[in-house]
Amino acid sequence: MTRFNQSLVDIDPAAETARIVEFLRRNVRREMKRRGAVVGISGGIDSAVVLALAVRAFGAGNVVAVMMPDRDSDPISETLARELASVFGVEPVLEDITQALEGFDCYRRRDDAIRRVYPGYDAAKGYKAKIVLPADLLEAGTFNIYSVTVVTPDGREETRPLGAREMLEIVAASNLKQRSRMSTLYFHAEARQFAVVGTSNKNEHAQGFFVKHGDGGVDIQTIAHLFKTQVYQLSRHLGVPESIQRRTPTTDTYSAPCDQQEFFFRLPFSMLDPIWFAAENRIPAGEVARGMGMPEVQVQRVFDDIEGKRRTTEYLRLSPPILEPAKPAYA
Repeated sequence: MTRFNQSLVDIDPAAETARIVEFLRRNVRREMKRRGAVVGISGGIDSAVVLALAVRAFGAGNVVAVMMPDRDSDPISETLARELASVFGVEPVLEDITQALEGFDCYRRRDDAIRRVYPGYDAAKGYKAKIVLPADLLEAGTFNIYSVTVVTPDGREETRPLGAREMLEIVAASNLKQRSRMSTLYFHAEARQFAVVGTSNKNEHAQGFFVKHGDGGVDIQTIAHLFKTQVYQLSRHLGVPESIQRRTPTTDTYSAPCDQQEFFFRLPFSMLDPIWFAAENRIPAGEVARGMGMPEVQVQRVFDDIEGKRRTTEYLRLSPPILEPAKPAYA
């Protein structure tokens, strides 16, 4: 039996690139009969790697890269997305979805829920907000209960617990962003007979950090089998710009800056991924603790958090149930 160590999540980037490129070509061209790929790019590492893989699979002329900011987006996202597209020879398409979201009442619905918790919140006056999970997973093993952090115009931050109703409404309103983006991607795909290529990694797909019929609504998943740290390994092999490789993974959904660790994963990927690998391969917590240099109780808390998220988000990964036809009387 192989002793546990963090390098167990390392991959052969060249071999994995060849495997994914063949997977894309076989499924998109031969099975789906689509001519190319549409990829939403955000200036993040996942969409950067997927764009690079799509260009290898289909050629730059058969790949459409779509930038879809809204009024809450960090301007650096578009800057990095344009740099990425330039590196891989793709002319990016800009689709600002702010007006679509205003039509859906996305911002009003979200802000109304925030004001029930923080009455002085006013986006028009420069207030910003994000929702976050407790940061003390290793110390306390606390539940995944969200709070809202409000940033005032003078830069002060105040965090208040969210009730279930407010949390659900904020998330539901925010999910309109991902669903608007996916509708936009399908316009570009259907107008060209292309496939929409997904950018969710394993951390997001298996733990439920995606929106059903939003960023989860794609024709093919490209990197959903790869841990985030493995995506970074591919990015170096594929020549993704250093500026994107160095960027802290962010949701880029809320008006206040919010990275993926504070919003959902609660741990750095360098710690989360090898522990998750161990959980999947039934490596005892004690052995993992020795390999990670941390107490066994903390490893078990991570095991429990991963399994809890996987279990509670299972419905996101289910296909819609279809009732079988009733058997005719003569059967």
